Amino acid sequence: MQSKKIIDDFCHLIGKDINIMEVCGTHTVSIFKSGIKSILPNNLKLLSGPGCPVCVTSIEDIDKAIAYSMLDDAILTTFGDMMRVPGSDMSLYEAKAEGARIEIVYSPMECLKIAEKNKDKKVIFFSAGFETTAPLTAATLVEAETRGIDNLFVFSVHKLVPPALRLLLQSGEVRIDGFILPGHVSTIIGSKPYEFIPEEFSIPCCITGFGAEDILLGITMILKQIIDNKPTVDIQYKRSVKPEGNIKAIEFMNNTFSVCDSNWRGIGVLPQSGLKLNEKWAHRDSEKVFDIKVQSKPEPKGCQCGLILRGIKTPPECPLFAKFCTPEHPVGACMVSSEGSCSAYYKYRLQ
Repeated sequence: MQSKKIIDDFCHLIGKDINIMEVCGTHTVSIFKSGIKSILPNNLKLLSGPGCPVCVTSIEDIDKAIAYSMLDDAILTTFGDMMRVPGSDMSLYEAKAEGARIEIVYSPMECLKIAEKNKDKKVIFFSAGFETTAPLTAATLVEAETRGIDNLFVFSVHKLVPPALRLLLQSGEVRIDGFILPGHVSTIIGSKPYEFIPEEFSIPCCITGFGAEDILLGITMILKQIIDNKPTVDIQYKRSVKPEGNIKAIEFMNNTFSVCDSNWRGIGVLPQSGLKLNEKWAHRDSEKVFDIKVQSKPEPKGCQCGLILRGIKTPPECPLFAKFCTPEHPVGACMVSSEGSCSAYYKYRLQ
């Protein structure tokens, strides 16, 4: 494979240890599934970052979603991968088993049909994810207004990727020599929001696709930046990503959401790292329409999800990994989603 030969030559030329972080959970799974780590030179290490939206959804937000689902006149709708994320005392899956009204959807638009069929109920969409899914939530709200569907509400816990990367770099907790930036998110926001990384921190970046060759080529582009000492934001995934992003999708987001502080599981509250419905859509905002308060518990004792999401530890370094925490019985959120670092390690490293 030509890319492997180039990577070997570049790493030999650099002559020191190199840490490259893949931000996206889909990249993490692709890296493990294709065996990329096994063919890299010894001085090149890939770290997994906070790019799994399920993994970074806070315990408090899961607890709030469960509280919504238990309202007498409400139906909570959510993506299926959120069902098993642990809250303080239970998951949405367990709440449903106890009688909570929860329906799984594959698109926010499905919530419109559920709301129309259940006009006597308040349908609350648990809207999680990064910039990738926010535009469709925005479009769903516009459609609800157009069709006069008044019983649809949104509980937004959307997260923004660039602020999380800034925190990682400012913390200095782990040395990062380059970023493999997320392809799906970048399809929406483009490459410009990441330009602070090379400009302020002198760290190379590359937005890549999800195939093995895409990722390997992205790594070579990062290594070339290191050799040339010219950090920038390269786009390997040019078939889907433009520097300016998807203008229409960004317009939908900006017209519907406002940037806010957001609570990231295992990391804490990050300033200006989330999206909430703006004042124009306050009548659809579950947090303004419903009076819900929860008392959440801290992360389970021994769970290292926060350190894993920040690239400080790998899953096998967690004392719970593969012993008390497995995909069948997850203790931490990183073991729940197929894109979680712990799940990927468990599936492809141990089986």
